[in-house]
Amino acid sequence: MRHLVTAGIAGAAVVGFWASRPTWSPEMRLWKAVGDAALVLLLLALALGPLARLDRRFTRWLAWRRQLGIWFALVALAHGLLVVHGWARWSLRRFLGYEMVPQLGREVRLEPGFGLANVVGATALAFALVLAATSSDRALRLLGAPAWKWLHHGARFVFYLTLLHVGYFLFVHYTLSFHKDVPPPDWFRLPFVISGAALMGLQIAAFIKTAGKRSRQGVPA
Repeated sequence: MRHLVTAGIAGAAVVGFWASRPTWSPEMRLWKAVGDAALVLLLLALALGPLARLDRRFTRWLAWRRQLGIWFALVALAHGLLVVHGWARWSLRRFLGYEMVPQLGREVRLEPGFGLANVVGATALAFALVLAATSSDRALRLLGAPAWKWLHHGARFVFYLTLLHVGYFLFVHYTLSFHKDVPPPDWFRLPFVISGAALMGLQIAAFIKTAGKRSRQGVPA
């Protein structure tokens, strides 16, 4: 049931983001909607832990982290495949920002940050898929609780890489350039900054509360 509900949330987010950009080209509109939906799932998954530490009433929602994390990885994979197929056309050099310029008769790097941002996103996706593949009771038993917890603490690593990846495309890539027309600024800029900062704030607050509790109990840091 949780998988069905989470899939519904993912689908609704994709549809909502798609509808919010009616003037964009269909291809770009689709992969951006899917990518933004993946980010929403990641934010929800990572917010539950700090919220539960700050307020015990959120503890009952912790079980949803697994489904949110798995569907984040699946939706992010769909986003990556759409970009590789539609933009990079399965070319590693295009994925890294190189394009053929007829006037020069050769490939040149037109977007210096594009390739790096794609590598950052691909790294986050690869790690997210590992976390999704091990998000099961069977994997927990196989790896053992200490190793499994250590691995899944890497979700924060995925989060920060994702912030860098999304931030580049929101604030850098689609800005005025001599060789291309750019669309109007994406409306998602402000929600991205607010939601990302809010989650980091929750993580810091949860850390401070946890550290303070351990200090009061006399446990060495």
